[in-house]
Amino acid sequence: MERVLITGGASGIGAATAQRCRDEGFEVVIIDRAGDGIIADLSDPAETARALRQALAGGPITRLVNNVGIICPAGADEQTLDELELTFSLNLRCAFQCMQALLPGMKAASFGRIVNMSSRAALGKELRTAYAATKAGLIGMTRVWALELGEHGITANAIGPGPIRTELFERGNPPDAPRTQAIINAVPVRRIGTPEDIAHAVSYFLDSRCGFTTGQVLYVCGGMTVGVAGI
Repeated sequence: MERVLITGGASGIGAATAQRCRDEGFEVVIIDRAGDGIIADLSDPAETARALRQALAGGPITRLVNNVGIICPAGADEQTLDELELTFSLNLRCAFQCMQALLPGMKAASFGRIVNMSSRAALGKELRTAYAATKAGLIGMTRVWALELGEHGITANAIGPGPIRTELFERGNPPDAPRTQAIINAVPVRRIGTPEDIAHAVSYFLDSRCGFTTGQVLYVCGGMTVGVAGI
């Protein structure tokens, strides 16, 4: 059975992606700080390395979803260095570390699929200095990996979700709040996305038949990036 590693797969988008992968016949390996998978604090490089060794003890993994992430909302004049370093470590360094750990197995198989979870915020969003910087960084890494790894049968793509109805989103945006309705009104399809919407996009990039698509960013945002993202 082919294996897929999903970081932050215990809840939200990660959990929906994990279920979609199981439905499609993959053996799913999850690393998260909670849940039933490998427990680790992925903001810590040593913990990440330990968890990756544990994940690979069961054999090579040729599909990777770098999903784990954190948001530290703050104005540009209030964002702290500690928040910047934490966001960088979890959102960007962890993805790089996971890629390097799985790469030998992918090269040996002459096959690999890497999906990086970026964000619409990579295009710019208020109160998101650290978050937007790291999510834009993921797009940059995705493009470099696509160029460097393509000859080995390895693709690298990114997804940029818009507003998605996760537990975290609903805590900050109650369904009956005017702010939530304003968000919905700003989405051309007039609804908030679901984790399953993102899982569907991940599934496309993970497919063995998706070998001619690499270095791309797919914004799954209900149309919110139209007029903002470049052609």
